[in-house]
Amino acid sequence: MTMPWDDVISDSDREIFETAGWGRRAGFGARPALLVIDVNYNFCGDREEPVLESIKKWRYACGPQAWRTGIPAIQRVLAAGRSKRLPVIYTTNPRRDDGFDLGIWTLKSFRADDAVDISGHKGNQIVEEVRPAAGDLFIEKCKPSAFFGTTLMSHLNNLKADSLIVMGTTTSGCVRATAVDALSYDILVTIPHETTFDRSELSHKVALLDLHMKYVDVTGTDEVVEYLEGLEPGIFDEVWPPAAKKARETRETG
Repeated sequence: MTMPWDDVISDSDREIFETAGWGRRAGFGARPALLVIDVNYNFCGDREEPVLESIKKWRYACGPQAWRTGIPAIQRVLAAGRSKRLPVIYTTNPRRDDGFDLGIWTLKSFRADDAVDISGHKGNQIVEEVRPAAGDLFIEKCKPSAFFGTTLMSHLNNLKADSLIVMGTTTSGCVRATAVDALSYDILVTIPHETTFDRSELSHKVALLDLHMKYVDVTGTDEVVEYLEGLEPGIFDEVWPPAAKKARETRETG
């Protein structure tokens, strides 16, 4: 299978990884949850347009790849997962109005005072095309990893989930930080690479390479959808509280 990093990895680096034994597939889990990281207007912009245009308004924006490949691929995975009633977890990152909870992160951007971070601004809303549905879980985070200072691991324990399908943005930032933390908690991770995107093409490709070689599995969306479609429906039904079950049933029946 062609991988995103094939055109940037050198022959010598490829030989090093192969000789050292890195890049082995860890495999899918038996009880996967889907995790959609920060697919909000801050990171996607509000339309498909060149990245240099988008970042004039949305300084975190990742450009046309968010809309051209990322969001459509996420939609496919979500549809397959929802058809099996798998848990879907979203993250976004609202901030205090004074920016205090950004901490020293503000030191890395000359535009840290832009209003797109402020709580209640549209920038922190999940884009409409992949919006959360009734019964989904929602996490607000203040740092790159979806695990840091959040209830994510508690949710996974409660669900008895052994694995995550990780999607979203940015590949080199919040996706990478979350995937590495998941490994630290012994949670299997699969990243369908078409579902991730970054403002830098090089960062995107190198992050996926490094993640696949040392930490998690990077695959194609087709393979992930096939795996999800092969699961028995309702494997998490027994762990959902009554209110969440009712919300999901209402959503499914319309």
